[in-house]
Amino acid sequence: MTTGSSSPVSPPLWRLLVVGVVGGLLSGAFGIGGGIVMVPLLTAFAGLDAKRASAASLAAILPTSIVASITYLVQGEVDLVAAAYVAGGSVVGTIIGGYLLRVVATRVLQWLFIGVIVLAAARLLLVGDARSTSAALIPDGAWSGLVLVALGLFMGIASGLFGIGGGLIAVPGLVGLVGETDLVAKGTSLVVMIPTALIGTIGNARRGFVVVTPSLLLGAAAAVSSFGGVALAFAMPARVSAVLFAILLLAVAVQQAVRAIRS
Repeated sequence: MTTGSSSPVSPPLWRLLVVGVVGGLLSGAFGIGGGIVMVPLLTAFAGLDAKRASAASLAAILPTSIVASITYLVQGEVDLVAAAYVAGGSVVGTIIGGYLLRVVATRVLQWLFIGVIVLAAARLLLVGDARSTSAALIPDGAWSGLVLVALGLFMGIASGLFGIGGGLIAVPGLVGLVGETDLVAKGTSLVVMIPTALIGTIGNARRGFVVVTPSLLLGAAAAVSSFGGVALAFAMPARVSAVLFAILLLAVAVQQAVRAIRS
């Protein structure tokens, strides 16, 4: 892995560790990659440029997702069949999103995506105890597999167009559409992120955006702290988890809206 034509950036070790710990806690607690927080922290707090911050964050998500998903799996909180469906759709969707980014004006799509995020947040707030009851919109059966593939496609397209981590879409989708519990949704989301983070990191490395040392330190810190995040997920009541995740989604919606207005 190289650092491209510009000089390698070596942020202070403690700053990378702080960013990694924050990202790992979010990943374990909510089943997300943590990039939505790590990327801005790496640029503003650790001094990496935007491309290398995004690449370092994605590289760190790979070990973090592996460690956290294994922890959920040991507790029986992963749906591997659902993960396979969603991951398949996500890989294809990432390719489609990258193509659309080159040929389609993304402003309308961006506002549509913001609307979807807001609806997902509202859905989470309206769902009852997602740890003991099913709130599925789609009944179990042949249709549920198609819905999971479609969910993966949407995740991949959003990631390719807007750089949004898949967990922000996967978790509320798995809870609201197919009735997974909140813990299973988080564990399954982390499994889905493993192949997508791997593919994305390989691509970034080929383009010279991966700065090796910061990526390794960030990934190690995030992977270790993800244990604490998983423990927090199991300790939080389902309702508290849903409200906090909805707040996170609304914060992302505001961030994307500001970006759309500025563009």
